[in-house]
Amino acid sequence: MLPSLHNLLLSAAPPFLAERIPAALLRLGPGGLAWWQWLALPLLVVLALAVGWLLGWVSRRLAGRIAARTSVGWDDELVARVGPQVTLLWALLVATLLVPLVGLEAKADAFADRLVKAGVFLVAFWGVYRALDVAFKAQGARGQPGGVERHAFFRKAAKVAVVALGLISVLTELGFQVTSLLAGLGIGGIAVALAAQKTVENLIGSVTIGMDRPFHVGDAVLVDGVVGTVEQVGLRSTRLRTPDRTLVTLPNGRLADMRIESYSARDRWRIVTTLGLRYGTTSAQVRQVLAGIEAALRDHPAASADAPLVWLAEFKGSSLAVEVQGWVGAADLQAYGRIRGELYLQFLEVIEAAGTGLAFPTQTLHVESLPGPVAPRLPTP
Repeated sequence: MLPSLHNLLLSAAPPFLAERIPAALLRLGPGGLAWWQWLALPLLVVLALAVGWLLGWVSRRLAGRIAARTSVGWDDELVARVGPQVTLLWALLVATLLVPLVGLEAKADAFADRLVKAGVFLVAFWGVYRALDVAFKAQGARGQPGGVERHAFFRKAAKVAVVALGLISVLTELGFQVTSLLAGLGIGGIAVALAAQKTVENLIGSVTIGMDRPFHVGDAVLVDGVVGTVEQVGLRSTRLRTPDRTLVTLPNGRLADMRIESYSARDRWRIVTTLGLRYGTTSAQVRQVLAGIEAALRDHPAASADAPLVWLAEFKGSSLAVEVQGWVGAADLQAYGRIRGELYLQFLEVIEAAGTGLAFPTQTLHVESLPGPVAPRLPTP
């Protein structure tokens, strides 16, 4: 090794190591770095991670104690979510302080500096990405139930924006020409837009659904003749779980223009039916049936404040038609079905108590007279 190069490598070593480094480690290795520098870099990484873990543990403990004193719960979840990122940020800070001890040349030192800064951006945006879930969950909890689901689109859009900004920042720190890359993407974006019209249409449809909020996750809806429960509202499509447990996927572009009927948005449910009393039921029995059914609708615990409607509507071919209409309060379709079944049983009890019954679809044939017996004729010879 030339004396000048030997002195240069020796001068790069810290004073307390300059006299203790073996001559073999002062030889020039790959990348223009001495072998002792290549050995020092992994040790520096391990030391930075160890110190960063210790500082991160202390930071999490202090932040956890502060969060435990508050009345809200989102800060405790936030500390748990971004804890690993805080540890990595401490490790990168420690690495920044330890890199000068290795004595890298200007080019290698600049590369290490860019690498550490890129790591800081990466970890910072990673932490913001994980914190978004906590932020939107806390925001949704302040409103009506289902707030988290209503913000699903905006949460996903915010995550996409954070990922894009983080990627641009990291690439910029690593020395890539992001401006020219974005310009190229802008030119190619025209062709992509033409080829992805349906995707853009569905994306705009998801924005419309997110702003208008015609339904929420968990709602029972009727869309395009399909009855189901909303399971997921995505950027491209919405998924419904039908009563048969099948999964129906509807594109958001079409869904935004469809007629959507939400059962879960009902303030009350209507019970309407027609009861056919058999002929032979007296007028007193009919009045008793009408009064009993009206009382059953009015006195039920889930009955609405609206007065029920019960009347003798029509004389049909095989029955006396009694039309019934009432309103009850129910949380969902299952609860409505249970309440309706209870009321129908009470209707049957009222009809039985009146001494009559439901008619069958039958016809009665009245014969006024029958011909007399006909004498048999004897055969003529």
